[in-house]
Amino acid sequence: MSVINVGQSIVLGVVEGLTEFLPVSSTGHLKIAEGLMDVPVDDKGVVGFTAVIQVGAIAAVLVYFFSDIARIVGAWFKGLANKEERYHHDYKFAWWVIFATIPVVIVGIAAKPLIEGPLASLWVVAGSLIGGSIVMWLADRYGRNKRGEDDTGFWDAMLVGSSQILALLFPGFSRSGATISTGLLLNLDRLAATRLSFFMGIPALTGAGLYELPGALGSGEGALPLAIGTAVSFVVAYASIAWLLRYVARHTFTAFVVYRIVIGLLLFGLLGAGTLNG
Repeated sequence: MSVINVGQSIVLGVVEGLTEFLPVSSTGHLKIAEGLMDVPVDDKGVVGFTAVIQVGAIAAVLVYFFSDIARIVGAWFKGLANKEERYHHDYKFAWWVIFATIPVVIVGIAAKPLIEGPLASLWVVAGSLIGGSIVMWLADRYGRNKRGEDDTGFWDAMLVGSSQILALLFPGFSRSGATISTGLLLNLDRLAATRLSFFMGIPALTGAGLYELPGALGSGEGALPLAIGTAVSFVVAYASIAWLLRYVARHTFTAFVVYRIVIGLLLFGLLGAGTLNG
């Protein structure tokens, strides 16, 4: 039988859509929501469900950045067909995204038993929320914010893309938080670091969702909760993307740092009091 019902799938879809691209850890918030609803966070079907509804959030990115993605993909195909087109930044950027995804895929497959087992603990989530907050604060405080999107290079993409490994191993660290922080430490401005985070997340999150789909369906998770959760995450994520890009153009990440620390400490308190099971 399905572990997650339709009502729970709606709640998880909202949580996923709100938090996937905000630097607050979607995985951490999903696990907290699951714990509060008495959904077993380490159940294979539940792990698969959360990976699949991420595809809804990724679909929101594809729609929101459609013109950018079409331009980059178009430049890539032109470069493959004509070597004179290979000087174009978009052609190079397409390859950088591909190369930067490889380390994440390798670690994700190799560490899958740990990711779905001991590292799925809410204690790990709480610690990662606070630890990631410190990294984000340092990056926002000491990053020079002097390089735009057109100034990114191969190693920027590799380092930002590979930083997603932190979120894989430490749920609560936040994929977007890790990538944005890395971009800031590389002296990208906040908007450039945030946009780069979006582009780097597309192949990794899409691949994870498609990889987990057969397991989620085969484990007894119903197609209806999966479809509803994915659709809800798409709608909410689209609105979150639009809001975040406007926000980072005018503000620092301090509010996110404070929020993460508060949530991390609250989670430690709930776990310590036995309200939630780790």
